[in-house]
Amino acid sequence: MINVELLSKICKVPGAPGFEDKVRALVLRQIDGLVDSVRVDAMGNVIAKKNGTGDKKVMCAAHMDEISFIVTHIDEDGFVRFHTLGGFDPKTLTAQRVIIHGKKDLVGVMGTKPIHLMKPEERSKAPSTTDFFIDLGMPKSEVVKYIEVGDPITRERELIQMGECVNSKSLDNRVSVYILIEALKALKGREIPYDFYAVFTVQEEVGLRGATTAASQVDPDFAIGLDVTIAFDVPGAQPHEAVSRLGKGAAIKIMDGSVICDPRMVRHMKAVAKTHDIPWQAEVLPAGGTDTAGLQRSGRRGSIAGAISIPCRHIHQVIEMCSIADIEACTSLLVETVAEMDKL
Repeated sequence: MINVELLSKICKVPGAPGFEDKVRALVLRQIDGLVDSVRVDAMGNVIAKKNGTGDKKVMCAAHMDEISFIVTHIDEDGFVRFHTLGGFDPKTLTAQRVIIHGKKDLVGVMGTKPIHLMKPEERSKAPSTTDFFIDLGMPKSEVVKYIEVGDPITRERELIQMGECVNSKSLDNRVSVYILIEALKALKGREIPYDFYAVFTVQEEVGLRGATTAASQVDPDFAIGLDVTIAFDVPGAQPHEAVSRLGKGAAIKIMDGSVICDPRMVRHMKAVAKTHDIPWQAEVLPAGGTDTAGLQRSGRRGSIAGAISIPCRHIHQVIEMCSIADIEACTSLLVETVAEMDKL
């Protein structure tokens, strides 16, 4: 079983793009003693290294940031306007609680025009993020004591278990942060063929920024992206639209909108999954991208790159859902892929 308590802590800690300091501190505490060296670069990426026996380098990236917002304006009545950091489905924001992280954390609620006052054409129109404001329940004179333009805003949701799944804000991509930490625990004391760089990156949700910088420093021979992918296995979805399915195992990425994974890495992951009886499924994602693209392109010579994806329902919404069995499968696949990288 997974460590639900640890995963819950990782998901709960705020970490908007560019404001990852608190989740970074948690990561540094968790990996202490698990690696041979660790450093934080100028952007805030955590670059942890476990020494291997060979002369090649393997890099795995899991981004620490979460889709969030940033304060852009406080009006005369104390209502807060914001800009998105990452992609949101606006219709999921209505009446949801958020936390503005200023001098003091303040809980607010996303507000918009009540349906009773909407014109017929407004009711049928898809909402935009600009239709929303944040209500903190206090006048401007109180708000400005704690909040200012530029403060980050994150969602307010606890992790819970639902059936065979976990449900929380920020499973994209804190579940991968959790998996990478657990992989380091599993590899502790185990000999690996090549140096392994476990990198916890920043600012993925706004353009793969941290991974690009980190890969240029590490210059890996082999690279593994670790992120969630869409599980569109819900009512109304056609079979060919699913991308991945909850409970069917780790998703081995073939391609997404930003990368075509190296066939050698794909074959290696499939072989490892077969050898160790790890359930897996193929992932072809027509649009979107992950740190994998940055890892593949940003070293001096490029890298042999692939990705392990965790199927996730309700992605980029207020809450997200992953299968506990899939999380276990992804952890096992990452550990064995790294441990047997010399067989690629």
